[in-house]
Amino acid sequence: MKKFFLSIFAISTLVASCASEDDIYNDDSLKAYEASGEYFFANAQKELVDQLTTPSVNLNVFRYFSQYWAATTYRAESRYDLTTRNIPDNHWDNLYAEVLGNFKKAKENILLESKPALMSETEWNKIQQNRIAIIEVLMVYTYQVLVDSFGDVPYSQSLDIVNTPLPKYDDDAAIYPQLLIRLNAAITKLDAGYGSITPNQDLVYAGDVSKWKLFANSLKAKIAINLADVNNSLAKSSIEEAYAAGVIESNTNNALLAYNSFAPNYNLIHEELVQSNRNDFVPASVFVNKLNSLSDPRRPVYFTFKDADHGGTTYEGGNYGYQNLLPYDESYSHIGDKIKEPNLPGVLIDAAEINFILAEAAERGYSVGSAATHYENAVKASLSYWGILPADITAYYAQPNVNYTTAPGMWKEKIGNQAWIAMYNRGFESWTFFRRLDYPAIVAPPSAYPVAEGKIPVRLTYPSTEPNINGASYQAAVVAIGGDKLSTKVFWDVN
Repeated sequence: MKKFFLSIFAISTLVASCASEDDIYNDDSLKAYEASGEYFFANAQKELVDQLTTPSVNLNVFRYFSQYWAATTYRAESRYDLTTRNIPDNHWDNLYAEVLGNFKKAKENILLESKPALMSETEWNKIQQNRIAIIEVLMVYTYQVLVDSFGDVPYSQSLDIVNTPLPKYDDDAAIYPQLLIRLNAAITKLDAGYGSITPNQDLVYAGDVSKWKLFANSLKAKIAINLADVNNSLAKSSIEEAYAAGVIESNTNNALLAYNSFAPNYNLIHEELVQSNRNDFVPASVFVNKLNSLSDPRRPVYFTFKDADHGGTTYEGGNYGYQNLLPYDESYSHIGDKIKEPNLPGVLIDAAEINFILAEAAERGYSVGSAATHYENAVKASLSYWGILPADITAYYAQPNVNYTTAPGMWKEKIGNQAWIAMYNRGFESWTFFRRLDYPAIVAPPSAYPVAEGKIPVRLTYPSTEPNINGASYQAAVVAIGGDKLSTKVFWDVN
């Protein structure tokens, strides 16, 4: 397991957290040389968002899976060679060690902390309860990402390297209901009448318990919608409960981690594309052409004009799955300046995503309101998030090919196409929508490696180290899921 470390976010608060009018901050039960649980919590938050945000092809290739970006020089990953750079290994290691490991350490250290002398027992217990519940919610989020990435994964025996250094892989279909049980327990413990994580250590909601409750219920809906085709009764009851309790339906409640405008804590897209001066990506033509067909007002945010330095006025992408070696500056649109800003927030859950999920739930007959209303809210939430003017939002939604009533196809196609556009900077979530809805109608490029079997991958293969390190458990999992292949579906992907 990788070592734990303190992020700059955490270190920068060491001095500030020593003086406050709040008794909890002035308590010195934790000495300066001993990191508090909240420092590990902040680090785990950032590691989680980093892993889902980074465009590094060593870590995250989900923008390729959704065909948002095309390669210029190094095209192997866009052709689904994931093993040369050990991408599954890095995704697995980061989520287990740097995210779940730090959350586990955060929980352990928080439980060791002593009550400040001037604080009542009741208040302290409530604060502790809230802190642990928030950690639990984010651990559930992380386990869902792991299951949705690989299928069967270590769960019940994970994170205990002393007693179970070689953990078994749990059945992915069995993990999901356990995540809902765990999440429901955390939700019942969140009490907005009391404090929680110190504001400057909670990089998403600054300790706001009411917003963490919205997040937890939104996560409940995220998990449940994936169950719709395999356990409809549990999906229905869970989503209806989440909706009734309150979920993220407006951008004001989005779960965002605000990166800094300076190193080393700026957005990793900025780090990879601007600070590293890399020209490895251009927008993929299949995606650019879709937005062109709709005159989508997000185009100047998502892309630059082709040959913008010489007055270009059109958007043109590169050929997905191939090297795009024409003169880089003049021949393609490029990743939009907004997307490359150093302080562009990373996203865990947003209103567009949840409204699309609610639209889907309504179409499946769940009692969550109108599918058309949620779809419209989702589309408009995305447009608004990217700063599109209200008049342009209204005009865009009025188009027959966008409006829910008149957009082409059945509901899966309508929702799938617009979720694809809205999730542009959230490759993993876009990939999840695609696997569940089978839209947009994108296909693997002819240049894809044989290992992909002519298909867009629907899971990551297991880390290359697992057969040697945890061989028995690995082999059992391979048999259980039907083969360690990119084409082997996770349990909920039945269509």
